[in-house]
Amino acid sequence: MPEKIVKEATFNPAVKTYWLISLLLFSTITVIGIPLLLISIPVFYFISGRSLAAMSASVTERKLVVKRGIFNKEEKSIPLEKITDVAMHQGPLMRMFNLYRLSFETAGQSAPGALVSLVGIDDAANFREVILAQKDTVLMGAQSHKKPMNECNTEGSSEIALLIESVKRIEILLETLISKK
Repeated sequence: MPEKIVKEATFNPAVKTYWLISLLLFSTITVIGIPLLLISIPVFYFISGRSLAAMSASVTERKLVVKRGIFNKEEKSIPLEKITDVAMHQGPLMRMFNLYRLSFETAGQSAPGALVSLVGIDDAANFREVILAQKDTVLMGAQSHKKPMNECNTEGSSEIALLIESVKRIEILLETLISKK
């Protein structure tokens, strides 16, 4: 049975323009890319539209699911209890389009930096808060299933009492051995 979706992300269409301007700036800086702009702009605009349509992110009860890719399809499922940080970044160009980059880091990831990074989520701050709130809900549920130490069964208590008595007898024997020397 599939998990219930808590929040589905929508993406701002302005992200295509942001990507296009980033391409233009990069092409202009590299100088080699300037002659290729006539070919690369229409191709890039077409691909960016398809790429944006292929992107999705959803928060379920226990995980974050991110899908993207046109040619190489990629799907990542990140358990919420493993997420250590959800960072929001907004550079100067992103600020012009009111876009944010959300970066997700997890416990146990081998490479430094973000495991997943998404640009252009509508209401990114709210999406981030939903993830963090759902993570807290998952962690609180996991802790409620654990038994506190003071709620041990009586069998465990009697075993601890026997161990304490045994240690006391050993201490008495050691004291008598030391006092004989």
